[in-house]
Amino acid sequence: MYLSFFGLAEKPFSITPDPRYLYLSERHAEALAHLLYGVSEAGGFVQLTGEVGTGKTTIVRSLLGQVPKNAEVALILNPRMTAPEFMLTICEELGIGLPDRAVASLKDLVDILNHYLLRAHADGRRVVLLVDEAQNLEPAVLEQVRLLTNLETPTQKLLQIILIGQPELREMLARPELRQLAQRITGRYHLDPLSVAETAAYTRHRLRVAGATTDILTNGALAELHRQSGGIPRLVNVIADRALLGAYTQDRHRVTAAIIRSSAGEVFDRRIAPRWLPWAAGTGAAAVAVLAGLALWRAGLVPRAALPAPGEVRAAAAPAVQAPVAGSAAAEPAMASATTPAAPAPESLAGLLAQDAGATRAEAAYARLLAHWGVSYTAGAGDGCAQAAQAGLQCVEQRGSFAQLRLFNRPAILTLGDDRGASHQVVLVALGDDDARLDIGGKEHRVRIADLARYWFGDFVLLWKPVAMPVKALAPGMSGEGVLQLRRHLERLAGLAARDDSSDRYDASLVQLVEDFQRGRRLDVDGIAGPQTQLALDTAAPAAGTPLLVTAAPGS
Repeated sequence: MYLSFFGLAEKPFSITPDPRYLYLSERHAEALAHLLYGVSEAGGFVQLTGEVGTGKTTIVRSLLGQVPKNAEVALILNPRMTAPEFMLTICEELGIGLPDRAVASLKDLVDILNHYLLRAHADGRRVVLLVDEAQNLEPAVLEQVRLLTNLETPTQKLLQIILIGQPELREMLARPELRQLAQRITGRYHLDPLSVAETAAYTRHRLRVAGATTDILTNGALAELHRQSGGIPRLVNVIADRALLGAYTQDRHRVTAAIIRSSAGEVFDRRIAPRWLPWAAGTGAAAVAVLAGLALWRAGLVPRAALPAPGEVRAAAAPAVQAPVAGSAAAEPAMASATTPAAPAPESLAGLLAQDAGATRAEAAYARLLAHWGVSYTAGAGDGCAQAAQAGLQCVEQRGSFAQLRLFNRPAILTLGDDRGASHQVVLVALGDDDARLDIGGKEHRVRIADLARYWFGDFVLLWKPVAMPVKALAPGMSGEGVLQLRRHLERLAGLAARDDSSDRYDASLVQLVEDFQRGRRLDVDGIAGPQTQLALDTAAPAAGTPLLVTAAPGS
């Protein structure tokens, strides 16, 4: 619809993984180099992880276009299958002919694959198994993957395996029962969201590939696009595509920050106010109050001394209180509101970080985070997550965005980097539209989110209280009390009537409930109730006493 209006040959922000649009930021270039190394070198595993929408699948597509001529790749995009199905899929991807008797025999499939790998090795060919969405692998399939690395000659492995998945893959491979598999990983790489500068470069790159000859987004729009997307390429694409459509409908050839905010509001289904709105509202209300006071003074109802001076009007940060008529019924409430202290002005984050380095160390931050859960931190008694586990709390450590913090709605330790390169840990205890509150050394400070975004690059740690520890993913085919509770929880959230005969099996109906919930919370829609889905469920109906981030603007 808007292509000819902006002089574009095709849609620049399609979310399909087209390698032509691959923008190689420093992190993406390193990730692609890791995969190419995995294809060209023999032995072990290579692991690539990243948040949903960071560009993993696009990198895979680019990798497939650069595979050496002597390499064969078996690509598995949906690994949610049994071990025999997994082996059968590998053989089909490699074009290996199979006798009918071997299709249902795991041993026969492994023997046939081993024979094929030996023949490929003798011919100087390399065989690579690339598994996307590897966090969905079942434990039995993971064990089969490990056993595949035993297919070797006296000098080298016959099969190179590359696992690509979300951060849950790292958590899964860190389990003690999978240590044999984890020990064989020779290369690990995590794909981070884009920085502010990279988001701008990424956006311009896609527009140029699509045929743009001028800058369609203003500098302010690019900055706002990073703010709303958190640097996640998929969200950048969705918001930017909607912004181009919005600018087209307004007959504007340049996308502004206001259009980006409006588009992000439509994408996230919430109103997003500009940063200056609270200040403007307060100043406007103060001006209205002064005009009202002048009218009353001219009518002889208010003495001149009761009117604020012009300088006081300019400095007002909140609506002034209109003076009531003496003896009126509104006099007492008005006097009470006049004595209510105004919210403190936001503080400079740079100044806060420079005040007391000891208060922003990891130990101090964990002590404050645990305190919000009513747990005492003991110095020297293990790291914060270990002490949290003893209190029945689960640590979630990952890299994300403000949108994810709002979704999980728990106080969190944010890792900040100051202008000198020093690292600081502070506890986020409240998150509004434009402001946030930080707990630093036991004292709360109000800061602008824009100021916070300058120093925070996405790393956070939060706590939640699961029903049982350790937290285990619930998946199709499982049964038991945990599955039954999951079903009842989702049915309550969906407004369905409670049933005494609810099934405790993870069947297709429960998969649908999980997927609907994940879709509504902008989680990865895979139908598996993993740790993040369980955390989001707990957030939807938190237990009494659970500390939560304040969704309204702090101080309001």
